[in-house]
Amino acid sequence: MKALAIERRDAAPAVIDVPDLSPADGEVLIRIDAASVNGFDLAIAAGRVWDSMPADFPVVLGRDYGGTVAATAAGVEGFAVGQPVAGIVTGPRLGPGSIGEFYVASAGKVTARPDRVSAVDAAAVGLAGVTAATALDELELGSDDVLLISGATGGVGSFAVQLAAIAGARVIATAAPGEASAFVGSLGAHEVVDFAGDLAAAVRAVAPEGVTAVLHAAGDAVALAGLLNPAGRLVSLLGVTPEQAGRDDVVVTPIQSKYTPSRMGGLLDAVAAGRLTVPVGATFPLAAATEALEWFTDARHVGKAVVTT
Repeated sequence: MKALAIERRDAAPAVIDVPDLSPADGEVLIRIDAASVNGFDLAIAAGRVWDSMPADFPVVLGRDYGGTVAATAAGVEGFAVGQPVAGIVTGPRLGPGSIGEFYVASAGKVTARPDRVSAVDAAAVGLAGVTAATALDELELGSDDVLLISGATGGVGSFAVQLAAIAGARVIATAAPGEASAFVGSLGAHEVVDFAGDLAAAVRAVAPEGVTAVLHAAGDAVALAGLLNPAGRLVSLLGVTPEQAGRDDVVVTPIQSKYTPSRMGGLLDAVAAGRLTVPVGATFPLAAATEALEWFTDARHVGKAVVTT
């Protein structure tokens, strides 16, 4: 089958032939219709993970997908051939990925996809949406909260803006002036501040009483923590610890995405109901998947890059 893969440690990603897949007991073979590009794919492509994660070559890129069930193995219940599904690639090893024609997943890790949600939208929700939901669950936002999202134009940030607004929080988002600011404003941010200037002054101008929560998806965590009110909460997607944040009167929590079919299913239900907008910036056919990586690295673009098969 065709897939966007890396053949060896010193090779660049390319669309190549990789071994066909077949499901073992308890697994589902998924025909991939769409898969999105995430920051982790760029880290793999740049070779930054070879020393921290074991890899089975060829390593296929892609950490989320929307597709349909192509086959089921023994022991699988609740899924039928042709059923729309979605999910995230999990596991401690690099190797199988979703930017290809097929992917095999344990049935317990596959999410049923509502008919009203396209494969493209499901793939774009994927890892970014689940990570945003994980962060927002940790922050436990309410209507009294003022949340600063640093990195609001990214995949995670764009979903976090919406989920925080749904939760009733007042959302301050960082973005460059122009298209990026308009983009996060359209997603529900109440105020948008320029991260390239005096961020502290910009935030205090719109929130003179300070912020109660911070989602750290980009930027200087120490500076962001300095904007928190005492007893505030900072959730870091970049692994910043309480000691590194430099304050002992706030709660700092480094998190990783926690995927479950139910969490993903809740996001897809919100998309189907029109409560959650999926910001797809561009789509690319599998044959042009390397162009999707290039598009994703261009800071001028907003929204998700999705590869279709």
